[in-house]
Amino acid sequence: MLKYSRFLLFLMMILPWFSLPFIDKKSFKRYYPASLFISIVVWLESYIAKKRRWWWFYESIHPKIKGETPLIWGPFFIGSLWIMKFTYGKFYLYLLINLLVDSFFSYQLVNWFQKLGVSSLVRMTRLQLLFVFQFKALLLYGFQLLKEKGSNPNKTTS
Repeated sequence: MLKYSRFLLFLMMILPWFSLPFIDKKSFKRYYPASLFISIVVWLESYIAKKRRWWWFYESIHPKIKGETPLIWGPFFIGSLWIMKFTYGKFYLYLLINLLVDSFFSYQLVNWFQKLGVSSLVRMTRLQLLFVFQFKALLLYGFQLLKEKGSNPNKTTS
């Protein structure tokens, strides 16, 4: 499996984009800015993570591309669109779905990435990673909330 890890990272980045045609245009336009915002935050976070050695990527799809890039611009970006589409306005459902997805990533996919020789946690525990993910989930929801209140100040959102 180790020799296929670069290919798997590439697939992980590309495959989520095939679900994009199933998101209606209105939802895409509504949630795209928030998904882009949080993806840029995560991309910037990766610089801090590298400096503080929170995690380490041993493999990348290209030597000049950071190891996190396929995850950020694939499942994270597209997943944020889908989660916002189905849960925005239902805050507790949003938190629950994010907790489930983030727990799966923190406890299952991290192990899988380690076995594949793609990445591993270094100075961060799985629980700490889960808390970081939950913070980003709140940041994503808050961004969307502020965006919608700014575009329609008379509308109230739960």
